[in-house]
Amino acid sequence: MRRTPMSFVLAVLAGAASVGFASPASAQVLDPAARNNVLIQQNDLQALQSRVQRQQFQQEQQQYRAQDRVIVQQPPVVPQVRPSCQTQIIGNTAVSTCR
Repeated sequence: MRRTPMSFVLAVLAGAASVGFASPASAQVLDPAARNNVLIQQNDLQALQSRVQRQQFQQEQQQYRAQDRVIVQQPPVVPQVRPSCQTQIIGNTAVSTCR
C-alpha cells in the first residue's frame, strides 16, 4: 500500500518537473517552417512596398515631364540697344559717328 502512494507522488513530481523544464525550452524553440514563412512574408512585403514606391516615383516623374511639356519656354526678351548715331556734315561730306 505504501508503494502506490509513493509511486503516485513520484509520478506527479516527475510530471511537474518535466512541465517546468519543458515550458521554457518549448517557448524558445521556434518551428523552422513557421519562421521561414514569416521571413518569406516579410520579404514579400518589402518587395511589394519597393515596387509600389518605384511605381509612384515613375508616375510623379511622368507628371513632371508632362507639366514641363505644357509650359512652353518663351525666349527671353532681350532689349536691343540701337546705336546712337550722329551725322555731322563737314563741308560737302556727311560723317556718321555711332556709339
